Amino acid sequence: MRNDKPNIIVDKTFNFSLIIIEFSEELKADHKYEMSSQLFRSGTSIGANTWEAQNAESKKDFIHKLKIASKEADETFYWLKLCKASNHYPNPPDFLMKEIEVIIKILSKIVASSKKI
Repeated sequence: MRNDKPNIIVDKTFNFSLIIIEFSEELKADHKYEMSSQLFRSGTSIGANTWEAQNAESKKDFIHKLKIASKEADETFYWLKLCKASNHYPNPPDFLMKEIEVIIKILSKIVASSKKI
């Protein structure tokens, strides 16, 4: 059952999804449709899987969903790095790069500590 108390990772991934939507629209406006689509799917999937983990059926299910969110975060980081390194794509804002790194660290820590319990 969902707990509606403040949850840092749920809030961070939700807000990150909103920013990814904006950057994806910027890419789309620049006719970078494939990258826009890749970033949109992986970037919003982080929050969707984190959200879904809050309703996990078991601890194993919770960890599994957060591992998926972590993989999606790694993929998103990859696409953002490609944009940053390419001369043909708009640069993602620095705060977006920093935020995905923070999200990756938090997800990794939650997964690791959940395995210990």
